This record gives sequence, C-alpha cells and structure tokens, in this order.
Amino acid sequence: QVQLVESGGGLVQPGGSLRLSCAASGNIFIIYDMGWYRQLPGKQRDLVATITNVHTTTYADSVKDRFTISRDNGKNTVYLRMNSLEPEETAIYFCYARITTLGPVVSDYWGQGTQVTVAS
Repeated sequence: QVQLVESGGGLVQPGGSLRLSCAASGNIFIIYDMGWYRQLPGKQRDLVATITNVHTTTYADSVKDRFTISRDNGKNTVYLRMNSLEPEETAIYFCYARITTLGPVVSDYWGQGTQVTVAS
C-alpha cells in the first residue's frame, strides 16, 4: 500500500510563511506528478501547484510568485513553500501523487490533509 503523510501546517500571521512537506511511502515503483490542493471551508478542492518527475511546475494564478513547489525524488517527498500568506488562504492543504506501484498499477493517492490557518 501507499501512504502520503503531510506535515508543516499550522497558524501563521498574514504576510507570513510556511513550508509544507509530504512524504510518500509504501509499495512505490515510480512517482509521476506530485502536487498540492487546498479546500476552503464549504468549497471544492482546488489546485495550488503541481510538479512532474522531471520538475516541470504549474501554479494556480493566485499563488504564482508567492508559492514554490519542489520535490526530492530520492526521498519521495514534495514541498510547498508559501510566502506572503493571506487570511483567505486558510484551508486544509492536501498532498497528491500519481504513483505506479509494483504490479504495475497507476493510481492517484491523497494525503490526509494539513490545516493552514492565516490569522493575526
């Protein structure tokens, strides 16, 4: 089985920064895309940023120039550095990965989510 475990969420003041991490573990053969989504209260889950296994990145327009996604393929880990956070970005942040497990089987996996709260 595969697990994605996020860390790094918490409370930060407006204008502050946080770095989220997400480590994948388990019966992994290849990790393709990894990324971050967020879900505001009462809203759908929206894309924040993605990164391919060759480090090609995409960002939601609202976070460009403030957020940076990166990954360490050797550690099966994806990171999200968030700068200049705004209260409207208070949400649960979910890690995502498209993974081929030994089999081979390609599936999408999600972490359990980490709360980010931006408030004074």
